[in-house]
Amino acid sequence: MLPTFYYLCLSFVLFVIGTAGVLLRRNALIVLMGIELQLNAGNLAMLAFSRQLGDEKGHAFAFLIIALAAAEAAVGLAILVSLFRARQTINLDEASLMKR
Repeated sequence: MLPTFYYLCLSFVLFVIGTAGVLLRRNALIVLMGIELQLNAGNLAMLAFSRQLGDEKGHAFAFLIIALAAAEAAVGLAILVSLFRARQTINLDEASLMKR
């Protein structure tokens, strides 16, 4: 059985990759994937601590976060489809302009 430290290191690496995707890329789909990666990194850390403490409440909370992340992804993709139909691009720099 692996120590909790390994799970936390993996969670940290995933969170850093997600943060880099959000901060460095201008494609809206990659930004959404980075946010999802950050949520999953947080879930992994929470599950690691839940396993270490022997508490099952963390598992239930992680399932709730996964469901909320799925809803967030659905709403985000719907916004992106609407943005693409209106502007023919999903580049965040071009989408932030207020003119049509």
